[in-house]
Amino acid sequence: MGRAGMTGGGLRDALGMARSLAIYYGRPWRMRRLRRFYAEFVQPGELCFDIGANVGDRSYCWTQLGARVVALEPQPRFAAMCRRVLRGRPVTVLEAAVGAAPGVLELMISRRHPTLSTMSSSFRAAVQDAASFQAVTWDEAISVEVLTLDQLIARHGEPAFVKIDVEGFEAEVLQGLSRPLRALSFEYLVATMPVARACVARLAALGRYRYRLSPGESQRFETAEWLPAEALLARLDQLAEAEAGSGDIYARLMA
Repeated sequence: MGRAGMTGGGLRDALGMARSLAIYYGRPWRMRRLRRFYAEFVQPGELCFDIGANVGDRSYCWTQLGARVVALEPQPRFAAMCRRVLRGRPVTVLEAAVGAAPGVLELMISRRHPTLSTMSSSFRAAVQDAASFQAVTWDEAISVEVLTLDQLIARHGEPAFVKIDVEGFEAEVLQGLSRPLRALSFEYLVATMPVARACVARLAALGRYRYRLSPGESQRFETAEWLPAEALLARLDQLAEAEAGSGDIYARLMA
């Protein structure tokens, strides 16, 4: 459809999609950096879960490392984009979300900023006053199928690595897991630090994990060593006091 024929919503969708594609695929050096970073976790022939796949850049990277991927993306437009981008690669794309129990939940979509779409009302309440979210509105609601990590493992096998990026719903995703997994990551955000703490508590109930932080989209670890939970939580307190943005927490199961 030409621009003149787009509705306001259609234009917002197109802008949101274009922004995501430009961020994640428009910089070739970024994909090289991703491959170097994830090579520590992903080996040829292994299985990965991409929870909150968006436009599938992590899935794309892992297939370049020789992995098989199950990618979950509840937004129909982005699930369709993943299927196009990942066509011919060993990726199963599921148009579904992941949570604590199977069922159907409401996904609030920001059509202009679709990477910030969420199923967590507490996430929206926590970030609404943050300066970086002032331009964000959640202007569409859809019902989405919800699966659990345990269901995915039963159907597809146990993954070597799981990425969880679901805008404040990370703890619910881990509630649907009943066994320790080798390695995984989940997002942290200063405005929603209790969610990260809940994730650490859930992992502690499942197994003996150590952690490292990767600030922002750096794909670099803040420390050379893997930290015990107590040291990680202390570091999260420091980040909260400094209002130091967001990033990802990586967890590795210790022998």
